[in-house]
Amino acid sequence: MRKVTPVLLVHGGAWAIPEDAREAHRQGVSTALAQGYAVLEKGGSALDAVEAAVTVLEDDPTFDAATGSFLTRDGRVQMDALLMDGARMLAGGVACVERLKNPIQAARLVLEKSHHVYFVGQGAEEFAQEHGMALIDNAELVLDRERERLRSAQEKAKAGLPDTTFAGDDPLASHDTVGAVALDSEGRIAAATSTGGTLNKAPGRVGDSSLIGCGCYADNLSAAVSLTGWGEPIMKLVLGKWATDRVQSGMAPEEAAQAAIAYLARRLQGHAGMILLSPDGRWGIAHNTPQMAWGVCDAQGPRVGLEFRG
Repeated sequence: MRKVTPVLLVHGGAWAIPEDAREAHRQGVSTALAQGYAVLEKGGSALDAVEAAVTVLEDDPTFDAATGSFLTRDGRVQMDALLMDGARMLAGGVACVERLKNPIQAARLVLEKSHHVYFVGQGAEEFAQEHGMALIDNAELVLDRERERLRSAQEKAKAGLPDTTFAGDDPLASHDTVGAVALDSEGRIAAATSTGGTLNKAPGRVGDSSLIGCGCYADNLSAAVSLTGWGEPIMKLVLGKWATDRVQSGMAPEEAAQAAIAYLARRLQGHAGMILLSPDGRWGIAHNTPQMAWGVCDAQGPRVGLEFRG
């Protein structure tokens, strides 16, 4: 079997990234890209690579995933994640977990160790613990920065002022969801997405990130995709599957990514970003927010940026 050149794309959220946070976003994406691509260079699977890259991003407090996540309205971190193997058509997802340091690793356990696809809340945590993951105190995931953001948002709400940090009021305010898609040397593709959700969200709210075909999808007959952005419109359009279906029909990933984001904006006035990768190594990046932290590594080497214009 002919070996193919591995490809890895990562993203760290599509929104209006403040000037003082941009270098941290560049560095975070760069580190995740390097560690994920190192897996591929050693002959590792696409699934291993996206898990490794997203784990780095979850551990980086710059992003809204695991450590440093936005807080629910009662001051807790609730996280969602999905991992999908396009070669085997296996998927594992968790949602509303509070006591796991790396939800993407719990998603991998669901994919590999269960005939089920999706676990939520306490059941997801217990499943992960049964398979070797340690449970932590939720407070270990909470940063003072996020406590202050929550306090400010709730004070504005009480005063009847618009909350420019809550995605429901300002879709450009912050969408730090993280994700990765990869192609390995055996021609297998995979995708992963992880998030802490939106600021001041109702406990129990689940966004697009961990839903198959919405914020994450992979199929070796079409493409691998990870999205970031305003979750509710993405869910309504099942946008990840929409994009991969276009690739399967013959559209180039670059064109399909742009078309998907345009469709989201036209149909539901949504804001998002997308990374999209086909099994032949072609890829696309698109966003309709001012910035999106992104990185790609292929035969041409690593590149990172905060805007992508094609």
